[in-house]
This record gives sequence, C-alpha cells and structure tokens, in this order.
Amino acid sequence: MGSGPLAGVRVLELGGVGPTPFCAMLLSDLGADVLRLDRPPGYDGGAPIDARFNLLNRGRRSAVVDLKQPAAVDAVLKLAGQADILLEGFRPGVAEKLGLGPEPCRKANTALVYGRMTGWGQGGPLAADPGHDINYISLTGVLHAVGRAGEPPAIPLNLAGDFGGGSLYLALGVVSALLESRTSGQGQVVDAAMVDGSASLMTLFYGLFAAGYWTDDRGANRLDSGAPWYNVYETADGGWISVGANESRFWRNLLRVLGLDEADLPGQHDKSGWPRMRERFAAVFRTRTRDEWCALADGQEACLTPVLSLAEAPRNAHLRARGTFVDIDGVTQPAPAPRFSRTPGAIQRPPSEPGQHTDEVLGEWGFTDTERAALRAAGAIG
Repeated sequence: MGSGPLAGVRVLELGGVGPTPFCAMLLSDLGADVLRLDRPPGYDGGAPIDARFNLLNRGRRSAVVDLKQPAAVDAVLKLAGQADILLEGFRPGVAEKLGLGPEPCRKANTALVYGRMTGWGQGGPLAADPGHDINYISLTGVLHAVGRAGEPPAIPLNLAGDFGGGSLYLALGVVSALLESRTSGQGQVVDAAMVDGSASLMTLFYGLFAAGYWTDDRGANRLDSGAPWYNVYETADGGWISVGANESRFWRNLLRVLGLDEADLPGQHDKSGWPRMRERFAAVFRTRTRDEWCALADGQEACLTPVLSLAEAPRNAHLRARGTFVDIDGVTQPAPAPRFSRTPGAIQRPPSEPGQHTDEVLGEWGFTDTERAALRAAGAIG
C-alpha cells in the first residue's frame, strides 16, 4: 500500500489508453491502491513497447478481465462494492452496455465515486464520435492559438487535451467527489471531458481576448512567440535558448546579458517594433553557443534557459537536486508530483504485465480460490 496522502483509498481502473491510465498513475503516485483491470490479449490500443517502458501503467497491479463475459461483469461489480473510486474511459454508453454503468456500480456501493473520461463528454452532438487529443483541442481554440505567425498550428504533443485537459481534471474531480462523499456518504458521477478541460485551461486567454488585449492571430501576442522577449532562439552550435523576460526589470537584465542598449531598440511593448527586435535578438544569439549563453546569464535574473532534450533534461543540475526524475527498473522517468511535506508520494512499483497480479489482487479483494477458479473456467479472468 502507498504512503502518500491517498493511502488507504481503493481505486478500480477499467483499463484503457491515454488519459485514464495517466489519471490512475497520478492517484497511485499519491498513495492510492489502484487495481487495473486489463483487457485480454488482442486489444488494438497503446504503444507496441515492452511493459516496463509503458510508464502510464506504473504503480498499479494488473488483473486481466474479459468484460464480455457475464461472470466478469459480476466480478467487477463485486470489486466496485469495495472501491472508493472507479475510473472508466469508454465511449458514452459502452459501460452501460457492459452492465458496468454508474447505476449498477453505485447500487453495489452507494458511496462509490464513478469517474468517466471522454474526449467529447457524456452528452452533446459529438458525444458518440471517435477522436483524439488533436481533435478535442481543435474544437476549443487551443490548437488555433499555438504556433508562429504565418505557419500552421503547432501540435503541442497530447498535453493540452489528453493529460492537461483530461487526466488532471478527472483526478481533481474524483478526489473532490471522494472528499465530499466522506461527509454525505453518497458517491456521484464525475463527467470529465477533454473539451471541457482544455477549454478551462484557456481561461486566461479567453479573458484577454474578450478585453481586446489578445488577438486571434497566431504568433502575434506576448505569450505565443509574437513577443521577442518571450521566444526561442537558435545559438551558434545549433542549440536553442528560451527567454521569458516579461517584466521590465527582467527585460533590461536580458538586454544587459545580450550586450544591447535599450536606447537602440524599440520599446518593449511596441508591437510594431517586435519584428525588428526579434531579428536583432536572433543575430546576437547566433554569436555564442547555448552553454555560453547560459554561463553569461547565470545569476543575472534574465529569464534565459536552455531548451533541453528528453535525453538532457534528467541530467540537469537543478532537476537532479530536486529529484525531478528517478530511475526505476532501469527506466528514467518523472518522479511523482506534487510534493507533500508529511505524506510524500512514491512510485509503488514498475509497470506491470497485463494480468501479472490477477490471483494475488483478487484474493486481497475477497475472492476465494474457488471463486477465482470458477471465473477462470468461465473465461472471465486471465
């Protein structure tokens, strides 16, 4: 059992890919005992990599359950009767067709928090349509806003839809509902939709847009590569530097590091002068290597940072000092976040092979040897 702030919380995860597993990973990192119910072999989903590299599955034990078998459905309802939280990421209506929708699960456990993760949400004209992160952030204005002027929208990995707008909102939702249930004794359904979450992440920008401060033109604003002092620049060795000198004091510190005279440049917030200023910055940054610029900026409060690759980031001195990355089973990966002063989270175990703990976990959750044998004979468990 985990030792974090969610220690003692039991979570039942109906296995899937993407945002639901990441949410379950976060809950596990914070101490929850998460049982992942994986599908039988042959399911077309996920990345074709060895299980130990499938980091979204870390921290949990796995049982293989064939939800198409009636005996399996009965077993899951028995498990739901002992869980605090259930997570599912099926398309709307699929869980109901399986007999595992909110009604039968909460009939088995009135205090159960039933967390649902979808792209479009449980209702609305698109609810039944397939989709992926890129589709959800397209609809909410996120994708349109990311990128440089005159260029196509830049795909921000699957951070804004799947994980930022999906997993994190589902995690916040189920933990909030669990906290409320401790007072009311009643669970509830949490409808976490990536369109809702990714739209929520854009709250600041919708406010700035309404105020007329932010334009709908990509790459023309202060935080979207429009501003020269909030941008990235190539260095002499082909590396990249990011600068985020928003405030006037940091802007002046950046000019000092670059060896530029403020009097020779347009005003910091003079948008008409941004293209000329950006060209000047680019020319200066090309005169030194990435590491030379970092050395010059060290301690100068210029908001200048190297753009590190996936291979470089874990070796960074600051991140090493904080333990931001850890090595588990020979795989370097991000450590649990956030930090807690009294009940720290931890990675409970490396990612499991599907079904690796079927008998062990079902035994802990109250299934006798005879019941497990019967489930196996019925093809309900692997």
